[in-house]
Amino acid sequence: MQLNDEIARSKQLLFLTGAGVSTASGIPDYRSKNGLYAGKESPEYLLSLTCLKQQPELFYRFVSQKMYYPAAQPNIIHRQMALATQKRRAGIITQNVDGLHTKAGAKNVIEFHGNLYHVTCQRCGQKVPYTDYLNQGMRHACGGILRPEIVLYEEQLAPEVVEQAVAAVAQADLIIVCGTSLQVYPFAGLLDYRRPDAHLIAINREQLKLPQGSRQLRMDAATVFAQLIF
Repeated sequence: MQLNDEIARSKQLLFLTGAGVSTASGIPDYRSKNGLYAGKESPEYLLSLTCLKQQPELFYRFVSQKMYYPAAQPNIIHRQMALATQKRRAGIITQNVDGLHTKAGAKNVIEFHGNLYHVTCQRCGQKVPYTDYLNQGMRHACGGILRPEIVLYEEQLAPEVVEQAVAAVAQADLIIVCGTSLQVYPFAGLLDYRRPDAHLIAINREQLKLPQGSRQLRMDAATVFAQLIF
């Protein structure tokens, strides 16, 4: 497989991942969730800072009932990427908030939009287990509203996370994009910081609009990753 040759030649490998990586683990993407709410509030509103502040009960109901999949296990894509980070100079920048890259044992993971399983009380700043959050959206000790540490619509990304992601892209000589259509910014804009000599390969069954000089494998990502050697 040609991709194996390119991986073998690379000195700094980077994966950019999105929701499509986790669908094989039973986690639906946001478009699928949108179908559940046809005619009602959109996920973009339900996952907004405005909703959290003005309708915290609505925010909590959507997030706790529709976004958590604690029984989900890493699939072949997560496991192979994790293996790459363990055996060679490689890293991952993910849009996903499901924590499955870390659960698979990956190192050098940048969770660009945060992690659902990290939960903080907005009143006292105390971190609590996600299971407490799923049981009740408030902290008994102080009465504060709990929230998962994910980036909501209308919120800014943490500058240090952006800096780490830009640095990772700038260092990579091979970038493999998987499970994302590269339509969400600023995540998609990270590619603007890649090296002029970096190879960019996307794995997606749908045709993507990619920068000039890039290559796309229009194949099932799980099938491709099952054949990769790290």
